[in-house]
Amino acid sequence: MIEKIQILVAAHKDVEMPKDKTIYVPIQVGTALASKKFDGFISDDTGHNISKKNLNFNELTALYWARHNSDADVIGLVHYRRFFSLTKQKSIQSILPEEDLRRLLRYTNVIVPKKRRYWIESSESHYRHAHHGEALDVLREVIATRHSDYLVAYNNNMKKTWAHMFNMLIMRRAEFDAYTDWLFDILFAVEVQLQDEVDNWDTYEKRVYGFLSERLLDVWLTKNHIHYTEVPVIFMEKQNWLLKGGKFLARKIGFGRV
Repeated sequence: MIEKIQILVAAHKDVEMPKDKTIYVPIQVGTALASKKFDGFISDDTGHNISKKNLNFNELTALYWARHNSDADVIGLVHYRRFFSLTKQKSIQSILPEEDLRRLLRYTNVIVPKKRRYWIESSESHYRHAHHGEALDVLREVIATRHSDYLVAYNNNMKKTWAHMFNMLIMRRAEFDAYTDWLFDILFAVEVQLQDEVDNWDTYEKRVYGFLSERLLDVWLTKNHIHYTEVPVIFMEKQNWLLKGGKFLARKIGFGRV
């Protein structure tokens, strides 16, 4: 039997989507907060959902929707600006095609982006320089109390100088369900403790649970000895590396976080 594959393409605006509708499915994130729904998109406020939490959880509202509403055998999450691709061409026609994906799935149950390397920083120090560090303190406390068997993996991964970022993944159903159940159990517990502080943060920092989850994927992979395959990611828009680097340096010395 041919496995059903559903790669959700998360978007908060109506943009060009992959032509291959067989496996790539647009999903409007934060639909419950939006003024209109996009034609041809799944709405993340249908079924069992957390669409109203999108300002804090970002694309994770699509991940949650898939866990509770998708019937696919293989589930993935990408973004309207970021896609898996075996080429370096920044084109909607260059994203990972179904044929290549099915070939990869013969050898692996989990696909993640190529590692993002920090070189001079650990994953923890990078987060603390880029975001509010107290979120990490609460996260570690929650892991220690609710999933203490993951604490060693968490500590080790936070010391590493690389991580699989962007909340992008493709997983077979068993792995997907296990990962997302674990992930949201932790994030919802963090939310309970942190939300009063988050309410006072700026719009960017309010996306805290999306930022935290980027640090959790490798913890889950490590602890469960999950074999994965890395695939490069193409960013569909131009990046201003000078501006991006300047903002990072500003945060590193204590400016830019509210």
